[in-house]
Parts: sequence; structure tokens; C-alpha cells
Amino acid sequence: MARILVIEDEPAMQTGLRDNLEIEGYEVEIAGDGTSGLESLLGHPYDLVILDVMLPRKSGYDVLREARAGGVRTPVIMLTAKGGEVDKILGLELGADDYMTKPFSLRELLARVKAVLRRSEHSTSGDGHVTIGSTLIDFPAYTAERNGKALPMTPKELEILKFLYDHRNQTVTRDRLLTEVWGYDESVSTRTVDNFILRLRQKVEADPAHPRVILTIHGAGYKLVV
Repeated sequence: MARILVIEDEPAMQTGLRDNLEIEGYEVEIAGDGTSGLESLLGHPYDLVILDVMLPRKSGYDVLREARAGGVRTPVIMLTAKGGEVDKILGLELGADDYMTKPFSLRELLARVKAVLRRSEHSTSGDGHVTIGSTLIDFPAYTAERNGKALPMTPKELEILKFLYDHRNQTVTRDRLLTEVWGYDESVSTRTVDNFILRLRQKVEADPAHPRVILTIHGAGYKLVV
């Protein structure tokens, strides 16, 4: 049974999410503010977090930022009344796995919960250690190292790298990366992908300004060459 932490301050939303998730067979815990939510996330194992952005005591963005900095790799779906592209990109770049704008359909949320849990299960059953460029990656453990030293990477960076590695020596479009890694077809700017690729090159390329591992295929997308 998957264990889900809901960090949400609105009582009606707490009740609705708990009831519907429990009907689907999930074990649910509730935290009513950002500080207590972060404490729960750092102190207990969960399979998924549903995280509101606008929270008392500590914002959802701060919760996510501090959790990732603390080594938490639990998948996160962010909920917010903000619908701007900048807000979505910020959440995704901080390490969110999906992003829903209020008001939303509970049916759609449940579908996304299943999709994120399915992707998480798949990603943790990966191929173990692989070398990409000058970086050693352990996909199941969500860790990376370079020259014998730990290399910080966000879960989303590792998921993108895993998808590119699984399709190595093939051209992958930006739209496909958005759909497959983030799990939805909404119109999110492909600049999101470009920004992540730039960051990944800094971590795997010997000379990021002249990439030889993650190539740009102009007019098409990207290719991981191994």
C-alpha cells in the first residue's frame, strides 16, 4: 500500500483529498502547514507527497527546496492557485514531479498520482551504476559522483538523464521529454527542458560549452551519445 503525505492547510481540501485517496487504497497522512509537513517528510518514508504551495509558516516551494537539499527523493505533486508558467517552471526546477492548478478535477489528480507512483517504481528498478560522460550515476539510489566526489543532482535531473540514457544514441524531442518525464501533455514551455539540459551538461560534460555527450539536434531535440 502506497503511503502518501498531504501537506495542505485548507480543512475542506484536506478532507476531500484524504477521503478520495483512501478510497483508492492509499494510506494518507495530513500536515496542515509547511513546517510540520517538512518535519514529517524529513523524518518518515513516503511514496508520494501532495504539496500545496500557499502554506502557513513555510511555503510549499521552501518545503520542496529544503527537502531536496536534505536528500529526500520522494516524488512530489504540487498544488497551487497560481497558474502562471513561471510558477510551474519554478516548482519543476525545484524538483516537483507534477504540478496541478486549483481548482482541479479529483479524477485527474488520482490519475496523476497513479502515473507518478508508476514512474517512481520504474525509475527505482533501474540498471544500477552507469557512466555518462565523466559522471558515475546510480539511478536506483538517485546519486551521482564525479572524480570520486558526490555530485548534487535533483530527482528531475536524474529522471531526464535516465530517460535519455534509456534512449541513448536516439534523438528525443523536447515535447517527448515533457510528456514522458513530467507525465502530461499540457503546454509547458520547452524552455523548461532546455534549462535542465544546460544544467545537466555542467555535470556530465568535460567542456559544457562544447558538448560531446548530450547533443542538440537542431530542429529536433537532444541525443545522449554513449
